[in-house]
Amino acid sequence: MNHTGAPYSVRNALRAVFEERLLATSSRIGHPAQRRAFHEYFVTHLPSSSLSPDKQPGGSHHRLPRNESQPHSQGSSRRSAANLPQSSRDTTIVRIPIKNAKHHFGAGVSRGSRPYNEDTYQAGTIEIPAFAKRQPISVSRRAGGASIEESGVTNLAAKSESGDPQVFYFGVYDGHGGAECSAFLRDRLHGYVEEAALLFGMESTLKPSTSADVDVDDADSEGGVMGAQDAEDLQKSLVSTWKETVGGYFKRFKPDYFPAITNKSGSDSRGETVQSNSIETILTYAFLKADLDFTTAQAHKHTEKKPTAQPPSDDDPVLSDRPLNDNDVLFHPERPASQNLRARAKLSSTPDLTAPIGGTTRFKGGSTASVALIATPTPTPFWHPASPSTLIAAHVGDTRILLCRSSDGKAVPLTTNHHPSAPVEATRLRRYAASFVTDSFGEERVLGLANTRAFGDIASKRIGVSAEPQLTKIDLPAAGYSFLVLMSDGVSGHLDDQEIVDVVKEAKTPADAANALVSFAVEVSEDADNATALVVRLGGWERRNEGGGGSLGTKERRLWRRNEAMNPRSRR
Repeated sequence: MNHTGAPYSVRNALRAVFEERLLATSSRIGHPAQRRAFHEYFVTHLPSSSLSPDKQPGGSHHRLPRNESQPHSQGSSRRSAANLPQSSRDTTIVRIPIKNAKHHFGAGVSRGSRPYNEDTYQAGTIEIPAFAKRQPISVSRRAGGASIEESGVTNLAAKSESGDPQVFYFGVYDGHGGAECSAFLRDRLHGYVEEAALLFGMESTLKPSTSADVDVDDADSEGGVMGAQDAEDLQKSLVSTWKETVGGYFKRFKPDYFPAITNKSGSDSRGETVQSNSIETILTYAFLKADLDFTTAQAHKHTEKKPTAQPPSDDDPVLSDRPLNDNDVLFHPERPASQNLRARAKLSSTPDLTAPIGGTTRFKGGSTASVALIATPTPTPFWHPASPSTLIAAHVGDTRILLCRSSDGKAVPLTTNHHPSAPVEATRLRRYAASFVTDSFGEERVLGLANTRAFGDIASKRIGVSAEPQLTKIDLPAAGYSFLVLMSDGVSGHLDDQEIVDVVKEAKTPADAANALVSFAVEVSEDADNATALVVRLGGWERRNEGGGGSLGTKERRLWRRNEAMNPRSRR
């Protein structure tokens, strides 16, 4: 008897269960289910006094024409501050595009001497619970027991939909072999982070959880939207999928921040215990899941066939010796790419993770990535001089993230390059990689790749080129750091860390700093690569030239390099 029904699919079954539980949870709360949203803007409050007096509902508080104004004199009667007219505390909520806020954020992009640009970047606010360190009550509350929100402070950013302060997201992606993978990360990686936070049941660190607050009816929703054991099951399922799909290195793959796989509670860079719904586990899951989806989508496509002058002959001894599955990368039969055609995505703040990935042909390149998330314990934005914050950096490849310390002006790197020359990466890969070779420039490579961790690169997945991120979490004190820099190897490959920081110090705004940094990196390099730099203002921006002599430490060296680049005879 012929069966005409659709075959059973685990993915479809899980999706149906997920939608059913999400609908039940939303009906219990009393509002429709809404997907977490990523926005390329931040929301803030502006005091009514900053508006035009003509647009204020009550007009000017003095209600006198300008010709009646008189200069201040010492003999005039002085009223106490309590009797002076108080400014209105009414505020107006505004949306400010973060990519256009030149005093808070700057992005510089250049293709260098390459024919096209393969770098991409992203900046905005991501809708996940806050992970910042809670402040003591003595710090979060002012005199009289009033909180910061109740004390009339108007320099506050608006809260997110979850009730926590906004979490800012910055990322730079350096593609190689094409821009398909870097564009995929730019458009969807933040969506994977939001989805992982929802599935794992990430909880805010700013809201103390007590056993008395837990309802019996909501006990089954702990740990995620599908049950208490959902976080552990998701970790095991993802690792099992990597093992079955790729094999090789992933047969014994145990991510550092997957407690369900390592059978113990891991610890982050600061020695703190990592739970299954921690931000470290969520970022690791999001990176590996995005890489798995991209790799699987490319493996299901046909490789682009180059036109030949003559059709191949069946009697060709070279072609006859090739295996039948020579074009298969992950030992799957090739399928048509009709399900992976690139379609014009609808304009939306949150990406559709089920949309087709890539074009009609197989993409064998990849991309590196560096992502920085910043959360604050109060609604005061992280660039305010009196606001502490928490930063976590997720890094794969040779892109780079730097901080500038306000006290001494030194560069503080948050990432290390994942190259075969790194001892940790060499030890990890020598068991599976055939050999390490050194190219003509003196750089070690494995199977022709300069990076041991990357998204994509489907032909090198079996030897261990994974997208497991290196995570670094740091608490930023108020005005303790001046700015944050994210860059591709087109900048960090030609300038050292202190040079990069000193170039930013001499600029007036982060937007000017990003453009100056990219221009200088392209100018002094002999073979300029794609260069992308993001500069983010922090609380100590106004103190960036105070510590360590400002930018004088590398000024002479930078002037010499610029003169050498301008001299046409120096490169003969």
